[in-house]
Amino acid sequence: MPYFLLLLILIPFLGKACPIFTPPSDAINRTGSPSSLQQLDQYGNQTFNPFFDLGSWHGFLLPEKSSDFGSFTGPMIITEEYSLFLAEKLDQLSITNKTTGKQYDFGKACSSQQQIAGQLVQVYQWPDLIVNLSLQFVANRTALVQTTLNNLSSQPIVLTLNWQGQLLQQWQPDITMQEKFPTWQPKLATGSNAITFSFSSIRSPWQLMQSDGAYYEISRSLPSQTTLNQPQLSYQSQSDITLPPFQTIDIYTEHSYFHHPKERISSANTQHATQQIAATKQRWQGYLAHLEHNSLVPLAIQQKALATLLSNWRSPAGAISFDVITPSVTARWFNGAWAWDSWKHAYAMAKFDPVLAKNNIRALFSYQIQTNDKVRPQDHGMVIDAIFYNKDQQRAGDGGNWNERNSKPPLASWAVWHIYQQDGDIQFLAQMYPKLLAYHQWWYRNRDHNHNGLVEYGATLHPAQTTPHGELYFTVEYATPPTELDLSGCQLNNNHGQFSYQCSGNLLYKQVLQHGDYQTLDIPVQHGAGWESGMDNAARFGFINAEQLARYSQIHHQGNLKKSRRDWQVQFLPNQENGQLVGYSINQESVELNSYLAQEKQLLAKMASLLNNPQQAKQLNLAAKQLTQLINNCFFDEQSGFYYDRQISDNQNKEACAGQLLTQRGKGPEGWAPLFSKVASSEQAQKVANNMLNPSEFNTKVPLPTAALSNPAYNPDIYWRGRVWLDQVYFGLIGLQNYGYHNEAKQLLTQLISDAEGLKGNQPIRENYHPTTGKMQGATNFSWSAAHILMLADEITTTDPNTK
Repeated sequence: MPYFLLLLILIPFLGKACPIFTPPSDAINRTGSPSSLQQLDQYGNQTFNPFFDLGSWHGFLLPEKSSDFGSFTGPMIITEEYSLFLAEKLDQLSITNKTTGKQYDFGKACSSQQQIAGQLVQVYQWPDLIVNLSLQFVANRTALVQTTLNNLSSQPIVLTLNWQGQLLQQWQPDITMQEKFPTWQPKLATGSNAITFSFSSIRSPWQLMQSDGAYYEISRSLPSQTTLNQPQLSYQSQSDITLPPFQTIDIYTEHSYFHHPKERISSANTQHATQQIAATKQRWQGYLAHLEHNSLVPLAIQQKALATLLSNWRSPAGAISFDVITPSVTARWFNGAWAWDSWKHAYAMAKFDPVLAKNNIRALFSYQIQTNDKVRPQDHGMVIDAIFYNKDQQRAGDGGNWNERNSKPPLASWAVWHIYQQDGDIQFLAQMYPKLLAYHQWWYRNRDHNHNGLVEYGATLHPAQTTPHGELYFTVEYATPPTELDLSGCQLNNNHGQFSYQCSGNLLYKQVLQHGDYQTLDIPVQHGAGWESGMDNAARFGFINAEQLARYSQIHHQGNLKKSRRDWQVQFLPNQENGQLVGYSINQESVELNSYLAQEKQLLAKMASLLNNPQQAKQLNLAAKQLTQLINNCFFDEQSGFYYDRQISDNQNKEACAGQLLTQRGKGPEGWAPLFSKVASSEQAQKVANNMLNPSEFNTKVPLPTAALSNPAYNPDIYWRGRVWLDQVYFGLIGLQNYGYHNEAKQLLTQLISDAEGLKGNQPIRENYHPTTGKMQGATNFSWSAAHILMLADEITTTDPNTK
């Protein structure tokens, strides 16, 4: 039974026995009383987990302290790119019996709090009065609080209702807003039963982004007298009402947040509040009806995953032109849309809300690079990595998070095809097909250095990583300044005795590599390639710490660090088209990238057939077969039974399988991508599965970490060198199931659900998990983890797929 129906059943009995309805323990803990705009944990997450819905840019909490009862604490607002708490309690209700002068003490009332599908609810009861507060979003900029007052007595009650609130004035617990941002001076105003908090422009790209005209508004259906205290940034509003015997009165309060006045459109209308609330309940009932009951994932965890995705839903604003699901509203940097995140979010949401799923796709493709682009026409067809409310300086914006330095793995066709399978919208498929094909072709034009049909990750021409002449920047660090190298043209930096040179130019780079006694080589394209893969600092991209490198050196090169470093060096290779520099590749062809592209060829072929283009379908299917053969011939190592990236040289050798497999950098989840994409042979899949199921490799307490236990760079506390990411678990389990290992996939999923800390409790779903302890790590309320939980619940069921 939906929670809100159970609540409605309980309310009539509250006057007699006052039973307390306790929500399930697996619901996300949405209580909290913020004391500063920014309260961050060790991973940079805001401490509490507010409720957002319907694409809103502001969200609310339930009070955790009795002194905050009668309010929905917060709100948290998203100031274009950053989530900040505006208040501890911006609209707290207190009630006084005007006849007796006695104030109703919310802290001593018989009370309960619930988070119901699409609602936050508080119920307070005294002998003669029940107060029911419910909050739901009825528009993408407006939350509606319904305050229901129920007179339990046989006499009329004259009540004085008082609402009050105050803005927070601490940036962080140890610094005030005036100290951090001296120009932060909100203005309070009142009129027409509304209180408005207006904000001035603050443009701090890594902290707070607000424009002139941003404002928060509280508007009530009940006329009231309001007093403002501008120095304290506070207000009080008061109304008197008479509540007849055994009667109920409803009061409606709108809470709206706008980045600028142009965002204000017709939103909540208190004359239609009942219908709007009913529509919210119906929408959420529709979501819940699609949860998978025949699943290894408990329904409560599925509900948590769905609520996570919907709380991270943002409606169009600024440069974001379609609804998107962002990675995390509580993580510091994650209020934008990333390409492969969005493909995963769209895939999961296709079952629940195909329109929202399609808009996630459209949001990224609305910035697909065109041939007439003024900034990077050489990248036509590319889908950029990340979009935010604000564009970057290259696009005449002032944002810091917009990213065109790289793309993301080609899973867009996978998501689009799944959406089509859910709702059969052939028009959407027809609209997306040419865009998907152009994106597919971009990889071969801009990321296949030797034109042998096997693609590499890389980076674009961008001021953050290239000179105006297209040369890549890089930094070389030494314990002592070298004297024998030609470092002319480099800038010398001395940081407490550690010397570094900021340099550019291919020739100098080669000289440095030949010398080989540097401590670290920090090359933007190396990081860019990691970002383009989505596995930012994975071992296969040359990332290893000094202690691990020393241990590796003892095992493989008798302690020779110079030789060992060369095993982990990543070089960049310029890519040209018709003599023009179009971007860079790293010097390794990546197995999962090519596996995704093989899968994409097959999916594009299916789309072409449906769209009456049989010739193109035939060509794509043939190309998929050819690429499948290359993947199995060039990336599989028979000795270890696993797939690896292959290193290439800069001599334009077009021979397939030239260079060496990077087996020395250890095993990672890229090795089971051919199983997910169905390109591995059955014999190769069996060997990969053996590695995945081996407790000494990937079968850890929380299974399938991002580096095998045997990987030289394994560290479970490093982002992509050991932590368990649920997208890679999903790819692995689907890969196992694709080759008949259904029971094994079920067992690993059971381990994940049982041992990943907090999944079964009221903690938010996390970005990643520790493989051997199950400890929660990374961002809170993380969307792609939630998306893959829903996908696993749907696709790894209790029923063997071969018997369906």
